[in-house]
Amino acid sequence: MSVVYESFYIGGEWVAPSSSKTFEVVSASTEESIGRVPEAVEGDVDAAVAAARRAFDDRDGWSHWAPADRAAVMERLADELDARAEEMARRVSQQNGMPITIARRLEGAFPQLLLRYYAGLIRETTLEEVRAGLLGGRVKVTRSPIGVVAGIVPWNYPQTLATFKLGPALAMGCALVLKPSPETVLDAQLFAEAAAAAGVPAGVVNIVQGGRETGQYLIGHRGIDKVAFTGSTAAGRSVAETCARLLRPVTLELGGKSAAIVLDDADLGSNLESLFGATLLNNGQTCYLGTRILAPASRYAEVVDTLTGFAKSLTVGDALDDNTQIGPMASSRQRDRVEGYIAKGNGEGARMTTGGGRPAGLDKGWFVEPTVFADVDNNHTIAQEEIFGPVLSVISYSDVDDAVRIANDSDLGLGGSVWTSDPERGESVAARVQTGTTGINAYQPDPAAPFGGVKASGLGRELGPEGLSAYQAVKSTYLAG
Repeated sequence: MSVVYESFYIGGEWVAPSSSKTFEVVSASTEESIGRVPEAVEGDVDAAVAAARRAFDDRDGWSHWAPADRAAVMERLADELDARAEEMARRVSQQNGMPITIARRLEGAFPQLLLRYYAGLIRETTLEEVRAGLLGGRVKVTRSPIGVVAGIVPWNYPQTLATFKLGPALAMGCALVLKPSPETVLDAQLFAEAAAAAGVPAGVVNIVQGGRETGQYLIGHRGIDKVAFTGSTAAGRSVAETCARLLRPVTLELGGKSAAIVLDDADLGSNLESLFGATLLNNGQTCYLGTRILAPASRYAEVVDTLTGFAKSLTVGDALDDNTQIGPMASSRQRDRVEGYIAKGNGEGARMTTGGGRPAGLDKGWFVEPTVFADVDNNHTIAQEEIFGPVLSVISYSDVDDAVRIANDSDLGLGGSVWTSDPERGESVAARVQTGTTGINAYQPDPAAPFGGVKASGLGRELGPEGLSAYQAVKSTYLAG
């Protein structure tokens, strides 16, 4: 069934587009057309920003509501998303190839968890305090909403990563203009329907589907007060340059090339489900995955054999099939990118132990076999650049100091994990790795914990109370006496 939309959700209404340009949405599993939405041009972005501006600047509007009242609307929005959870998961799976079992758990449920978390957090967060000054007076410190936010959302976890921005921004009283990726636009329209049903005030959430040029125009728009961007490091640098020139606050959650350090006492065989989540989740199309597997030389062959056998055992197929563990890449362009990196791995001397091609019997869809490379040097391209596909590189290390050195020998630092039978030892090793987040014998971002990277993996943090702080403007008022 094809899903067709003719309008944008702007100012609480379905608004006709400024041009006849559209996005044709194609299933990643079947390459068949599954929908169409309008493509935003500058006039549509102007309308969305103006609507958000009106909503935010209204002296009786959203930004001035009591936190508990905003929280109640957010909880209604979560309820409306619950009612659409299965359809949301299905749309995401069709568009970007995410296996439906994962989509139900993440795209169909995690956004509601985030909305309810921030609704609860804002109810108990103190937004004003008076401090004793050091010069005899007092200081009143207030935290108010930062303003109109431009949220640029990628295609790999479109609803979850949109809510990374929506949750704290709505809780603080900001208004937003969201620009989804062209690959995942149908789920954004379903979210808009939920927002309308929940009674989110007009203009508080506006959605304009567009490509890179639309995103660049939105980021530099004079009506925007803050930018929240999730995407590649290369694109993030461009966003950062624009925001730096405008002196505009920006949060950047960018790429990763994380290390999964297997210590010499690790029992990988009994922990394969957690290993899958930390290294291959969502077909490898996840920014924090530990796609560099660091194995001790004393157990290197064993680790390679375990990972090779595991990769071979994974079921590859249609994203909507409940049995599928590895679905297709999100687009033909992404499949070409992944296959290009596999060719580089072979060309630079790594030894491919499984995969490397397109699965037999899947003539339609953008599939790539789960692939494992052994004998990888950390200087190889496949060990240094983010592939964003089901490709693992196994690198040998001599001792723990060598493992930490290799893990830190990267321009990126977003995720990572340590695998060991001694969790305290694992924490000790993890503390030495230069990264924004890490896990011991598993890896799963938690709404209550700040998420983000170091080095070229980004600026700022999302999730947790730290995520709420990113949408606050802090003001000091000096009080005499």
